[in-house]
Amino acid sequence: MDVKDYYKILGVEKSATSEQIKKAYRKLAVKYHPDKNPNDKAAEEKFKEINEAYEVLSDEDKRKKYDQFGENYKYYEQHGGRPEDFDWSQYGGGGGGHTYSYQGNMEDMFGGAGEGNFSDFFEQLFGGRFSGGGSRRQQGPGRGRDVQATMQVSLEDAYTGATRQVEVGGSRLNIKLKPGLYDGQVIRLKGKGNPGRKGGENGDLLITIQIAPHPQYELKGQDIYTDLALPLYTAVLGGKVQVSLPGSALNMNIPAGTDSGKVFRLKGKGMPAYNNQGPAGDLYLKAIVHIPTDLSEKEKELFQQLSQLKANGHA
Repeated sequence: MDVKDYYKILGVEKSATSEQIKKAYRKLAVKYHPDKNPNDKAAEEKFKEINEAYEVLSDEDKRKKYDQFGENYKYYEQHGGRPEDFDWSQYGGGGGGHTYSYQGNMEDMFGGAGEGNFSDFFEQLFGGRFSGGGSRRQQGPGRGRDVQATMQVSLEDAYTGATRQVEVGGSRLNIKLKPGLYDGQVIRLKGKGNPGRKGGENGDLLITIQIAPHPQYELKGQDIYTDLALPLYTAVLGGKVQVSLPGSALNMNIPAGTDSGKVFRLKGKGMPAYNNQGPAGDLYLKAIVHIPTDLSEKEKELFQQLSQLKANGHA
């Protein structure tokens, strides 16, 4: 039996605050809402899963019980909350119709190691050969546990893609990151987790991506926002300027009479869609007109002449 990982479903760490959990939920709920995904069964199931995870993790009491007993905390609650009163027979059926019961200390059941043996415990319970009295069955082949990690990447690497090296179990792995990575994305490396038991398959390595804050660009979904510094003369007369992108640059025509604060939208120049599964985002440039402060005497004189022309209505 696989226990749902509600933290993974919402894309947050186990140490996430209530505000972080709420923010992650809202983002995913908008993305997978049925209104935005009509007739999409996969999105509908994902939406239900997201709501189930949020229902548990947003409630302090439920979250605490979930952290201790996984998604089956409700069963524990229904039986008075005392480990010695917990009726495990309701979970029977994993081994040819057998019914299992357990009498003894709950910590013995978990091997005294707390959450670390949680999945193993359910594998035992449904494996078909568990007997009560506090003893543990002889385990057969079993899949290794997944390993979770976090990787922080720059906005430039998320935009253009990159190759990163990670160390797992003493071995170095080269990971190719595709363009269009997004914050909270989970990359699965099959078979790179903990080794399986007695010939069972290895678990997977799950790497959660975090996009590092950038001093120049702000990322909102797939759209990128930044300021565009304009010389006064270009803003007044118009002209070409070079615009920096996270991974390249392009030339852009600035119309004459551009005010400071004007926002230009460059369609499709934002963050690309991961694995080309959709259109790219847009790039938003906010014009910031720079007023010169080191004018020569001749320049000051010319500006005064312009001012006088304007005042006299000859401009």
